[in-house]
Amino acid sequence: FPGCRILCLSRDIPSKPGCLNGSAPKDATSFDVRGTPGVDVYIVHNPQVAKVPTCVPRWPLDVRVEVVVTMKTPSDAVNDNKVRISYYGKDGGPPMHRAMLYLTCVGNLSVLPLQREWTWGPDGQGAILLVNCDRDDPKSSDMDNKDFCVRSYADLRDMSCMILRTRGPDAIFDDHKLVLHISMSDADKVGVFHARGDDILHQYKHVLGSNELSYIVDRPSGQEEDTFYVEGLAFPDADFLGLVSFHVTLLDVPDENLPETPIFTDTVVFHMAPWIMTPNTQRPLEIFVCSVSDNADFVEAVSKLARKARCKLTVCPELENQNDRWIQDEMEFGYVQAPHKTFPVVFDSPRDGEMQDFPFKSILGPDFGYVTRQPYNESVSSLDSFGNLEVSPPVTVKGKEYPLGRILIGSSFPRIGGRRMTKAVRNFLCAQKVQAPVELYADWLCVGHVDEFLSFVPAPGRQGFRLLLASPSACYKLFREKQEEGYGEARLFEGRILETVTTTTIDEILANETLRRENDYVQSCIDWNRDILKQELGLSEKDIIDLPQLFRVINKKASAFFPDMVNMIVLGKHLGIPKPFGPTVDGRCCLEESVRSLLEPLGLTCTFINDFFAYHTLEGEVHCGTNVRRKPFSFKWWNMIP
Repeated sequence: FPGCRILCLSRDIPSKPGCLNGSAPKDATSFDVRGTPGVDVYIVHNPQVAKVPTCVPRWPLDVRVEVVVTMKTPSDAVNDNKVRISYYGKDGGPPMHRAMLYLTCVGNLSVLPLQREWTWGPDGQGAILLVNCDRDDPKSSDMDNKDFCVRSYADLRDMSCMILRTRGPDAIFDDHKLVLHISMSDADKVGVFHARGDDILHQYKHVLGSNELSYIVDRPSGQEEDTFYVEGLAFPDADFLGLVSFHVTLLDVPDENLPETPIFTDTVVFHMAPWIMTPNTQRPLEIFVCSVSDNADFVEAVSKLARKARCKLTVCPELENQNDRWIQDEMEFGYVQAPHKTFPVVFDSPRDGEMQDFPFKSILGPDFGYVTRQPYNESVSSLDSFGNLEVSPPVTVKGKEYPLGRILIGSSFPRIGGRRMTKAVRNFLCAQKVQAPVELYADWLCVGHVDEFLSFVPAPGRQGFRLLLASPSACYKLFREKQEEGYGEARLFEGRILETVTTTTIDEILANETLRRENDYVQSCIDWNRDILKQELGLSEKDIIDLPQLFRVINKKASAFFPDMVNMIVLGKHLGIPKPFGPTVDGRCCLEESVRSLLEPLGLTCTFINDFFAYHTLEGEVHCGTNVRRKPFSFKWWNMIP
């Protein structure tokens, strides 16, 4: 066997398999031990109990004296190495008795990679496994890990290689078996394929996973390695920590009428790669938008912005979206990563609107994975839409680093009995570990999404970003300034585009006590979240920018009074912001000018997009109607400490 074998030589310990104490004569008091040239022998003892012999190499028979036998080189033949133990009496004469231990070393009976445990951090260790959740074969109707075969070389590259290595005399396997096995709890988490023969795909045999818990590995004469490919079947979740163990055991087969006996077991541990979100500060790669009957101008505006940002644009046609324009709510883009491969994975929300089939039918494909979670006996609410799922840029909080940021979801607290994201989705997000979620208070909103009151933009400085918050207080301050400058008669919603919308002046807004009370309430809700965000993301006031915004409250739920400018799309330095149609001062919208003055000094470019009728009047804005796939982090998730 590889490694060490501890031999207990004290006659005070009952005889048991693997121990030689049973061979000691009754009157023996000491022993010596010698091995053939291929064997190293070590004595382990407590100096206070067993003194090192000075004249003859004899050791007292004591429970605190152990013999460690090791072999560094695999055997050429069975029993080709020996250890001889000689026992002596009190008189110190010739040996009273001798015992012989015959050894056969099977070198490197191991599974590669060699890690027997999994630890986090830059000095951590352990193997990594990808959930094989893409669809490399266009002829397949499901994800690659839903079958028991390897369909293509691309499919094989999504798996992790595992090598079983054995070195030793071929004869040892005449009466021994090699068994690769997994626990029952891991059986539905992984699939294992044995690469047999040459490099022909049909010779990749499914041997472990599902109902297969063990596999006897045939070892042809002279073959020292067997190659296996492992695919992940499940992401970490509430009932799965993400760790799976593979064991290889050498079994002694003494007689067909006797049970097999395990002699040695080696183990390798894999960690399933988590699903990781990307924040607004990551480089945009592809923009998604839905084309419906009344949003052609909006799609064209997003297309122009995509060209400015040099991003690919994908338009989901009406045939696929079924007139459902809320592509942000339907799905969220993330990725999975192992040292050998990274690919994007779309997370399909349980919202299941009219475009519910789009992520699976149109996004899932070669090197583009898919995952979803359905609730456990819970009803789905608006808070399960993924406008209510955001992630911060990397932050450090009281010395604790979050190099991949922290997930932000809206919830019902501090109220009791309100809407909350379903447990199935929250459990999934928490189980990924690498982006520890923060729950915010969003149930005060009619729709209830965090993207209605916050966003992040890249910016120079300590954090590398700014948190944008919708702010009624900032809006009232701006309108009072304009009133004092003599622009109290300037009107919101004025212009040919909004001919059917009732306009209102700055003076009328400032005089509307009901609107003021409603926005005082909204500001208190946003301030509640402001404090949470400062605490949980390690932010200071200089990291936060307040964008002027008003809300209206109907049936105790708030909605944006004019297009919600914080609900923007961020494409590097290019921002696509809902056009607010604010009061015109000196020929310019004072709301737009205020936002420009806050964001453009950061090196950002503001483009205001008209989404009034196509999105705003339907309780959504630019961010709700778009989605962005972004570049993965350069930081490797396994180097962090959750």
